[in-house]
Amino acid sequence: MDAAAGGGECHAAQVVGADGEMDGAAMERFAAAAGLPSRGLSYAVVSILGPQGSGKSTLLNHLFGTSFTEMDALKGRHQTTKGIWIAKAVGIEPFTVVLDLEGTDGRERGQDDTAFEKQSALFALAVSDIVIINLWCHDIGREHAANRPLLRTVFQVLMRLFSPRKTTLLLVVRDKTKTPLEFLTQALKEDIQKIWDSVQKPEAYKEAALSEFFNVEVTALSSYEEKEELFKEQVGQLRQRFYHSIAPGGLAADRRGVIPASGFCLSALQIWKVIRENKDLNLPAHKVMVATVRCEEIANEKLRHFLSDKGWLELDAAVKSGPVLSFGSRLRAILDSYLSEYDMETMYFDEGVRTAKRQQLESSMLDHTYPALETVIEHLHVVVLNKFKSDLDQSLRSREGFAAAVRQCAQAAIGEFDAGLRDAVVKHVEWDASKVRNKLQDHIQTHVESVRNAKLAELKANYEKLLSDGLAGPVQSLLETGERDSWACIRRLYRRETENAALAFLASLSEFDLDQTMSSKMVSDLREHARSVVEMKSREEAGNVLMRMKERFFTVLSRDRDSMPRTWTGDEDLRTITREARLAALRLMSVMAAIRLDDKPDKIDRALITALLDGGPFSQKRSVEFTYDPLASSTWEEVSPRDTLITPVQCKSIWRQFKAETEYAVAQAMSMQEAHRRSKNLLPPAWTILLLAILGYNEFMFLLRNPLYLLGLFVAFVLSYAIWLQYDITVYFRHGTVSALLTILSRLLPTIMEIITAIVNMSHSQKKHSANRSHHPPPIHAQIFKNQTWGQGQVQYESPDSPSSSSSSVDSNNNGDES
Repeated sequence: MDAAAGGGECHAAQVVGADGEMDGAAMERFAAAAGLPSRGLSYAVVSILGPQGSGKSTLLNHLFGTSFTEMDALKGRHQTTKGIWIAKAVGIEPFTVVLDLEGTDGRERGQDDTAFEKQSALFALAVSDIVIINLWCHDIGREHAANRPLLRTVFQVLMRLFSPRKTTLLLVVRDKTKTPLEFLTQALKEDIQKIWDSVQKPEAYKEAALSEFFNVEVTALSSYEEKEELFKEQVGQLRQRFYHSIAPGGLAADRRGVIPASGFCLSALQIWKVIRENKDLNLPAHKVMVATVRCEEIANEKLRHFLSDKGWLELDAAVKSGPVLSFGSRLRAILDSYLSEYDMETMYFDEGVRTAKRQQLESSMLDHTYPALETVIEHLHVVVLNKFKSDLDQSLRSREGFAAAVRQCAQAAIGEFDAGLRDAVVKHVEWDASKVRNKLQDHIQTHVESVRNAKLAELKANYEKLLSDGLAGPVQSLLETGERDSWACIRRLYRRETENAALAFLASLSEFDLDQTMSSKMVSDLREHARSVVEMKSREEAGNVLMRMKERFFTVLSRDRDSMPRTWTGDEDLRTITREARLAALRLMSVMAAIRLDDKPDKIDRALITALLDGGPFSQKRSVEFTYDPLASSTWEEVSPRDTLITPVQCKSIWRQFKAETEYAVAQAMSMQEAHRRSKNLLPPAWTILLLAILGYNEFMFLLRNPLYLLGLFVAFVLSYAIWLQYDITVYFRHGTVSALLTILSRLLPTIMEIITAIVNMSHSQKKHSANRSHHPPPIHAQIFKNQTWGQGQVQYESPDSPSSSSSSVDSNNNGDES
């Protein structure tokens, strides 16, 4: 059995018994042993018809190397082959299945012979590619011996098969006589044509020619018994015609209706079953079955070829790496080629079956291409979306309106996407583009929302910065002034800047096509931002209120109404000035105590003056409108907690700290006034000066008569004046007369020596300068050295007891130098 499968001899098997029953198991065993199921479509089926005892089995054994049982002529002529036998041809390609049918016109069956003849003959025509009709040469022209009634019946039934498969009828003339083969061939073809013309045909094939269903071939063989060697030679020549019988132009004629080898056994079993069950031999059910099997096989084959198609594989690989132009047309061409091949190979099968299988094939191929199509659409989606983003960005950079730019770019993107879909989708698919288009529109809308939000955020930030720049600085400046109308000015500024910004912002929002609710909310948020800027700046300044109050106090205290520094001569009303300075500081705190962006009046200013400046809560001067301590609370009347910057309790605490830190400045001013009064009392009274002049007349005349004394007095005056300029004598005497005299005497001699040294150095420098004047001007470093020498000759004095005396001494020395 294994040898047979490999191409060696395989013993014949009976598949239809003498009782007319087919043995399906025997056929399956034969097919498995011969290796038939793996042959696909590369096989041929040959059967033989002829009278009983005409040498059919002998012919097949010599022609195909089979082992059918042959009749032994020595034992008499009798029926040898019963039923239908099957075998595999040896040494012939393609794989050839040989059917040996029971002979016709046999005496053993009697009346049942004609029924079985029709059944077996029709079976042979239904399953075979080549039907050999074995004829004795001397029976040509006879009615029954030449199987004319049998052929007439078979031809008539064949018209009802609805399966116009072309079969080769090979008429083998046995025991050829001297009659030329040409004449025999002509006679046989004329007989078969007459049989064809005489049969009743269905309307669809009424005008059909014999050649549409049969290829008629005629050959002749010499007598096997009389010319055995010649017979074998002729059989060998005939055998060559069976090589490559299924190739184009081969003996196997039309292969369009061939059943795959794996379904041959099932097909043969079903055909025989239908033939046996239908006495009129009508085979429409088998036609559908054969069409189903064959069309499905062809469809599977085309699908396999498509999946391994080089063009499709290259297209699929290209899709995975990026966008592919003309994907739909290229894929459509590939699909159409395989569908066209399917149509050509199934054109003679049942229309309903082949159409259904074609749809299945098309669906299967599209199922395999769908991932690639999805990838193409994803690439298209990404490309179109990125182009939309780029176009939108470019349009916005060109200052085009946002809404107009979005509409224009979105329409262009959807149009490009639709064009890409038409290019990508094949005609075989009823593609619903609404989902992928809606997905793209959703992504476009998401990007538009993102860009719109970013643009709106940027626009809002710009206007908020504009408001911050327009409000922060002016609000700070107005709060620092601390005037009564500061908040009125802030309100006017706030309303003007806010309204201008809101109108401009609303005009800018018009290009975004926002709904009224969103536009109103954004404008409201901008107004709220303006208020928050004012509030933030107010709270920031309120945090520095103590510093601002001290600055205001010191400014009013130390400068007059012309902003000139005050000189405390003792004639100023220090109490009034101090009150004015404190009142200015208090008004500043009143301004910073609360936010007054509304026009509601409040009593903060009056409450602070009454409680803190008019003698405190127990003062008799307190206004009658306050019957209690107005600062003994954590809230202000008529001021909401949100607008409160400094609570009354905090104001009280800040005022205490303010007074503590400014008391020293007031005390210092008072000390300066007292010192100025004392300095004016150093000169003696006028009457004392007059009395000295009268009593000292003689001494004055004595000095005039003696110039040396006068010169000595002048030198003493110069020294005294120099010492006066060097030291602040007044400051020394503030600490006591004895202490001042001791200090002066201890420093007198060193000072005199330094002055004399400086005078000598100046005289020496003057002479040297006069000697060199005629040659060149003195160098710059000499003048610098002179100034340094003069500066080193001066003595700076700092009182260890009074810090303020140092500055006074330095100021007086500087004044002396200037003089």
